[in-house]
Amino acid sequence: MLTFLGFAMIATFLVLIMLKKMSPIAALVLIPALFCVFAGQGAQLGGYVIDGVGKLAPTAAMLMFAIVYFGVMIDVGLFDPIVRGILRFCRADPMRVVVGTAVLAAIVSLDGDGSTTFMITVSAMYPLYKRLGMSLVVMTGVAATANGVMNTLPWGGPTARAATALKLDAGDIFVPMIPALAVGLLAVFVLAYVLGIKERRRLGLLTLPGDTGRSAAPAEELLVAAGTGPAAGTGPAPGRGTGAPSTGSAPSGPAGEGAPAAETAPAGDGFQGLDPHRPTLRPRLYWFNAGLTVALLTAMIMELLPIPVLFLLGAALALTVNFPHMPDQKARIAAHADNVLNVAGMVFAAAVFTGVLTGTGMVKHMADWLVGAVPEGMGPHMALVTGLLSLPLTYFMSNDGFYFGVLPVLAEAGAAHGVSPLEIARASLVGQALHMSSPLVPAVYVLVGMAKVEFGDHTRFTVKWAALTSLVVLAAGMLFGII
Repeated sequence: MLTFLGFAMIATFLVLIMLKKMSPIAALVLIPALFCVFAGQGAQLGGYVIDGVGKLAPTAAMLMFAIVYFGVMIDVGLFDPIVRGILRFCRADPMRVVVGTAVLAAIVSLDGDGSTTFMITVSAMYPLYKRLGMSLVVMTGVAATANGVMNTLPWGGPTARAATALKLDAGDIFVPMIPALAVGLLAVFVLAYVLGIKERRRLGLLTLPGDTGRSAAPAEELLVAAGTGPAAGTGPAPGRGTGAPSTGSAPSGPAGEGAPAAETAPAGDGFQGLDPHRPTLRPRLYWFNAGLTVALLTAMIMELLPIPVLFLLGAALALTVNFPHMPDQKARIAAHADNVLNVAGMVFAAAVFTGVLTGTGMVKHMADWLVGAVPEGMGPHMALVTGLLSLPLTYFMSNDGFYFGVLPVLAEAGAAHGVSPLEIARASLVGQALHMSSPLVPAVYVLVGMAKVEFGDHTRFTVKWAALTSLVVLAAGMLFGII
């Protein structure tokens, strides 16, 4: 009964948000509450929700202060050189823009944090997508899939969880998987190229104001767009939704008291880009900000302090040094408050969903049913089975639930047929490309919120490509004899 209710709850949630019958926050709260009653455990709903909130509260705190920290770093111009380099490559060619999105997301993913990757990628690419009239779901789909492949880094989470659950060395799991993951990343770039070609055919080769017949617009022309709406003749970009507003303009900076700072945000039907002359820039503090960011990411990788504490300290230090005057600090916090509220709300709403799934026992019954459904004759091929199961299980479950609850069972079944736990652990990583678009991943709400894409649109577009990428990683792992 609980197995059926668990699958029915997830299916109901996905159908309603993809058909846009409910907002994600409402669906994450109301649907599990209803199914908790159907399971005959309505009286325990409060306890399940509190448990879920308690488990996700550190994640919500991390995302809140990470948004503030990286929002400030974007304001002061830390990432402008990277953005200029990517935009010089992209020019006004939709194919180059999509490939540039994949490259940027893959590079930034080296820090191991999905929310950071999405904030930087969207802040850099959103103005260009808007200016050229390109599909925003292409941007979110490519960014999420690239980040999912890179999420398998030892400091990214899944590899460490697999190593802990099976008492293995993370290096022994990850290093042999590098060729397969490289093939997966190559598949993402090929996907970006194909999607970019489709966008080019839809929109044509475009120019921006100031091109005067040149094929490439200057990077500064792309950084700050003059005018309103998409490029002439392109029409609105599909995939626009009603996600949380992006950071708005706010007074800041000693040189611009009372003057609005250009942010990555829409302005009516048009938009403003990353203005290279915005008053929030702090060029004299560039190397301080770069050093602080490197130190923060290093401390995160080395686990010197809990990640929420690191971002809390980093945000406070970044605000104090870059904006020593209290009104300027308040303005920066206010400028990013919409994103903070949207993401924190999503995380706490997701706590209801995960709390009910776990508390009622639905998730355990679902996992046991899936594992029990594996035919006895597949025992010697448990690595392949694990890889295939990792796709739906890491999409419908948290990484903690899969790696600590299901993976040990799969490893034990494999060991009974002579399959090494290392092979099982490596196979368990292949579903991460799909996992990063799961409604249970808080970082995906940062992505769709900042890109102003409906979560249902993102899911409908991305799932098939992310699943295909995961299968490519699995096939490469088997071809190379890794799995």
